[in-house]
Amino acid sequence: MPVKTLRRRLIATAFLGLLACGPTFAAEQTAYERTMSGITASATDSKSEHDRLWKLFDEYWANKMREYPEWATSVGFPGQNGRWTDMSLTAIERRKKELNAPIAALKSIDRAKLSKEDQLNYDLFDYGLNMSLKESRFPNELMPINQLQGVQEAPANTLVQNPQNTIQDYDDIVSRLRGIAASVDQSIELMKVGVNKGVTPPQVTLRDVPQQIQNQIVEDPMKSPLLEAFKKLPADFPEAEKTRLKDAAVSAYTSSIKPAYQKLHKYFTEEYLPKTRTSLACSELPNGKEWYAFNVHQITTTDLTPAQIHERGQQEVKRIRGEMEKLIAETGFKGNFADFSKYLRTDPKFFYTNAEELLAGYRDIAKRVDPQLMKQFGKLPRLQYGVEPIPAFNEKSQPTAYYRPGSLKFGRAGMFLANTYNVGTRPKWEMEALTLHEAVPGHHLQIAISQELEKVPDFRKHEGYTAFVEGWGLYAESLGHDMEMYKDPYSRYGQLTYEMWRAIRLVLDTGIHSMGWTRQQAIDFFKDNSSKSEHDITVEVDRYIVWPGQATAYKIGQMFIKDLRQDAKKELADNFNVRDFHDVVLRNGAVPLDVLKTQVEDWVSSKRKQANAK
Repeated sequence: MPVKTLRRRLIATAFLGLLACGPTFAAEQTAYERTMSGITASATDSKSEHDRLWKLFDEYWANKMREYPEWATSVGFPGQNGRWTDMSLTAIERRKKELNAPIAALKSIDRAKLSKEDQLNYDLFDYGLNMSLKESRFPNELMPINQLQGVQEAPANTLVQNPQNTIQDYDDIVSRLRGIAASVDQSIELMKVGVNKGVTPPQVTLRDVPQQIQNQIVEDPMKSPLLEAFKKLPADFPEAEKTRLKDAAVSAYTSSIKPAYQKLHKYFTEEYLPKTRTSLACSELPNGKEWYAFNVHQITTTDLTPAQIHERGQQEVKRIRGEMEKLIAETGFKGNFADFSKYLRTDPKFFYTNAEELLAGYRDIAKRVDPQLMKQFGKLPRLQYGVEPIPAFNEKSQPTAYYRPGSLKFGRAGMFLANTYNVGTRPKWEMEALTLHEAVPGHHLQIAISQELEKVPDFRKHEGYTAFVEGWGLYAESLGHDMEMYKDPYSRYGQLTYEMWRAIRLVLDTGIHSMGWTRQQAIDFFKDNSSKSEHDITVEVDRYIVWPGQATAYKIGQMFIKDLRQDAKKELADNFNVRDFHDVVLRNGAVPLDVLKTQVEDWVSSKRKQANAK
C-alpha cells in the first residue's frame, strides 16, 4: 500500500471512491459547478484555449484538495491540514452531482488549437474524468472499513504526514484529532447503508479489524499512535504553548476519540460483522460482474478481460516455475520444489532474530542500491527517502511492505515501510527484491520524479495509474541483475519468487472474483508455486479478496514495460541506451499503458532518424 494504490498506500485512499449514488440531486449549482460553468462560458471571449485549459486544471486541483484534505497533506498542498474528508451521504451525493461539471468545461475547449504538450494534458485529464464518472456507478464507499484501510488506521497514518514545525502545524493536528469522532460516525452510517444494500466486504477477511480498532483504545492517551506528534514538541516552542497543545490533544483523545472508537468497536463486532457476506467474489455483489470488469479495466488501463488475464497468469506461472527449478538445481539442493520451499521458509540462517536487525538489513540494501542508480538513469529525483517499520497497531494484517510518498513542499522524505511483525516469517532472500520495488529504483524513484515534473498540471504529478506505478515497481526488481544486486543464488531465487508472486496474482484475483475459486483453493495454489511464508500468503490472498482487480496491475504493467524495452532494443540495436529508455518511461509521470507505448515509439523513431542522418 501499500503505495500501493496506487495510490492506495501512497495516500489515505479510503476516501477516493466516495462517488456513490444517493438521493435525487438538487438542480441548484454548487460553487464548484459555477466555477466550471464560468470556464465554459469564457469560450466566447479572447482567452486562449491554453489559458482556459490551465484555469480548468487549477480549479479542478484546488477543489480536489479541498474535498480530500488527507491527499492535500500527502502532496504538500497547503491549508487543508486540519480537516478530514467529509464522508457524509450528503457530501457523497454532491460529489457525484459535480462530476459532469469539469467534463463539460473540457469539452468547450478546442483540442486542435492546443500545443502537443497540452493535448497530452487534455487527453489524460479527459481519461481521468470519464473513468471517475464510470466508477461512480459502483458504491465503493459503502465498504469504508476492511483489514487494510479505514478509519481505524487512516487517521494515524495521515497524522504522521502532517507538518510538525510550527505552532499552527500542531493546532492543525489538534483540529484533526477533534474531527476523528465525526469520521467514525460517518463510517458507521456508510456501513449501515452497505448492510441494507448487501454491499459489505467478505466476513472472513475482517477477523483482525476488531483488534485494529481496539488498538486505538488506550488508557494513557500519550500511548495512542494518534498523539505521537505530542510526545516530543519542538524545543523552541514556549513552555505555555507546549502545555496548551499537549492538553488539547489529551482532551481530544479522552473526551472524543476514545469514546468514538469504543462505539465503533461495539457496532463493528456486535452488529456489522455478523451481517457481512460469507461470499468472496466481487461478482457476488449487486452489479458485481460489471463492477469487477470495470475494476480490471481501470487498474490495468487495458481492454484485457478477466479470462485473458487469468490465462496470461497461468502462462507466466509455468514459465517462472521453470526458471526456479533451474536455480534450485544450481544450488545443489537435494529435493523437489516443495522441499526447497520448506527449506527457505524454515532454515534459521535465512532470518533475522529481531525487528532492529531486519530494518538495518533493509537500510544496508538501500545504501548499496543508491550508487548504482546512475548506471540506469540519467535523471534522478531530489527528494530523499528512508526506511521505517509499519506501525505496530495494524502490522499483523498489512502486506510485507509499502511505500509512502514524501513531499518537498512539506520537507517530508519518502518512506519505505517494512513489516517487522513476526520476523521469523521475513526471509533475507526476499529483501533485495522488495527494497528495489518499494524504494529505488521502484516506487520512490518513479513517484518522486513524477512529483518534481515541471510545466505540467498538478494532477499529472500526483494522480497515478496502477498498472504503470506497480508495473514499474515490479520491473524495477528485475533491474537488480543489471545493478549487480543479486550476488548469490538465494537472492536471485528471491527475485524469481517475487515475480512468481505477481504472476500468481493474475491467476488468483481473476479466479476468486470471476471464476468461483475458494479462499483455500487460492491459498493452496499460492503455496504450491511459491516459497513465501504461509502468513504472507494468507495476508496476500485476503488482500486480493477485498481489493478486486488491484493485484492484476503489477504483472500486466511489468510485462508491458519489458516488451517495450525489448522492441526498442531490437529496433535501435547499438543505438539503444538503457538510461535513455528509462528516462523516457518516467519523464511524463504515470500514464495509461497505451500512452506510454506511443511515447516510447516516438522516442525510438526519433533516435532512428538521428542515426540515419549521421
